[in-house]
Amino acid sequence: MSPQNPNPIGPWEEATFGGGCFWCVETVFNQLHGVIEAESGYSNGQHPNPTYEDVCGGHTGHAEVVRVRFDPKVVSYQQLLEVFFAIHDPTTLNRQGNDEGTQYRSAIYTHNAQQATLARDIIEDLTTSRVYRDTIVTEVAPVENYHPAEAYHQRYFEHHPGQGYCAVVIGPKVDKFRKTFADLLKVPSAG
Repeated sequence: MSPQNPNPIGPWEEATFGGGCFWCVETVFNQLHGVIEAESGYSNGQHPNPTYEDVCGGHTGHAEVVRVRFDPKVVSYQQLLEVFFAIHDPTTLNRQGNDEGTQYRSAIYTHNAQQATLARDIIEDLTTSRVYRDTIVTEVAPVENYHPAEAYHQRYFEHHPGQGYCAVVIGPKVDKFRKTFADLLKVPSAG
């Protein structure tokens, strides 16, 4: 294990983010150059084998998250953090838009001490520079008890772009993300 890659998965690393509904967060991260895969899942709760219904019921303690497997030679963890803070509101406790409950909390679940330090540093920088009017409430904690979400949640937006929530909520967020981070996209956007 090298100091540059304290938790290696072959040449890749993992990061885990909770930023509201995982359909949107997963869609964004799957479009980043250097991301091998973004997977919707549940993390940092008590239930040994949570289902979507369990998590939505608010009794498992899990957050809806996205686990990102990435190549740090192509996209850095710092860049992933910058995207994460740009695509959701880190100042609303247990809520993103109309999605409300502890499962929608803003969270960075870290895979090593270096990630924890970088996450806390970016929160401090965003706070000091007053990027947000309100206090950042993003939880930073080691990743625990992660479970992939059911197959039908994986790449949900990609498979259902016309579905109501996808068209009204996710589509505009993805368009804004693509314009803001055009230089990090796998496929450059036209226009």
